[in-house]
Amino acid sequence: MSSSLQEKRQLADRLVRWFRGHQRDLPWRRTKDPYHIWVSEIMLQQTRVDTVIPYFNRFISLFPTIEALAEADEADLLKAWEGLGYYSRVRNMQIAARTIKEQYGGRMPDTPEEIGQLRGIGPYTAGAVLSIAYGKPVPAVDGNVLRVMSRICLLYDDIAKPAARVRVEQLIEDIIPEDAAGDFNQSLMELGAMVCTPRSPKCGDCPVRELCSAYAAGAVDELPVKSKAKKPRHEELAAYIIEGTGEHEGEVLLRRRPKDGLLARMWELPNEHLSFDAQRQLGLDERFFMEAEHVFSHIRWQMKVYRCKDHEADQVLGMRLPRREAEPSVLEAAATYGQANQAPSDAKPSVSETAPDHEAGQPFDHEEEYAWVSADTWRHHALPNVFLRILGQYFAR
Repeated sequence: MSSSLQEKRQLADRLVRWFRGHQRDLPWRRTKDPYHIWVSEIMLQQTRVDTVIPYFNRFISLFPTIEALAEADEADLLKAWEGLGYYSRVRNMQIAARTIKEQYGGRMPDTPEEIGQLRGIGPYTAGAVLSIAYGKPVPAVDGNVLRVMSRICLLYDDIAKPAARVRVEQLIEDIIPEDAAGDFNQSLMELGAMVCTPRSPKCGDCPVRELCSAYAAGAVDELPVKSKAKKPRHEELAAYIIEGTGEHEGEVLLRRRPKDGLLARMWELPNEHLSFDAQRQLGLDERFFMEAEHVFSHIRWQMKVYRCKDHEADQVLGMRLPRREAEPSVLEAAATYGQANQAPSDAKPSVSETAPDHEAGQPFDHEEEYAWVSADTWRHHALPNVFLRILGQYFAR
């Protein structure tokens, strides 16, 4: 792309006019409220727009202000986020909301220095909020923007490297119009999402085709350059649907994850790391229910799910999980916990402030928090997607 002032202005003007005439009607675009824009940008990380829309609307109805988010019960937050994944996002949002409430009177700060200090807000989210809500000429560089700018400017920098993002931010700082910063940033995002796509870009529909260096050079399909991400680590797990009898007939046992680490404080089926070969050798095949998979950015869980009755649990699990002579069984511990923490069947679970640290797939611990759930109550608990699928299939039988 030529560096002449005239062409820079032409590029910005074309993008802004195109965006104003072609932008999608999205709920967070109907407002300049920085809180709404912040929520939408966090939700849109690693998540498709069509998926986010109902979550955004529900979240804003439940937590309409920064103060409401700051004061929300964590169990309610996790439940509202259930299905979006990457739960650390919403936890970080609440931490940031509390900071905003305490230090800024509940108003989102409007300088790069202040907003950049908030938990979970990086350069992209800061740029989006500052430009869209406050009209500040600050770049907001996400994957779409990196791709669009790599093609417009014929950049062969590896966009997986931080240096490429810095370079693109510098280029945008030189182009972004002060009187239309928000629309300019959104035009780059929208162009990347709708026209300048990773594969089969619609160059015939592009408003800046004549200014695109990659198009002129016939190099659109070569860009952007992006090194391959490291494959997630493969882990094999066994998960257990422990079916209640007697007073717990028709119910299954859930366990709450610890307060720190992956999927902190969410509910799950009891599970442990155990290779598929070991599962076969232990004779679990006859109790097999289904297979399931869950992919994180760095881990891929391959899981086999087994069923057993509560009175069989110690026999089934005790082969690998011996307990001390005076130690209660997992079922005894769960029953004791349930009696001491009895709640109405329609009540949401409370968050324990003393949940022990615990890694994913570790053996059962009688000090952990358990809950019996039925077909009517299991959805009251915030569960990772993989366990939502498993329990949905189980209770739909």
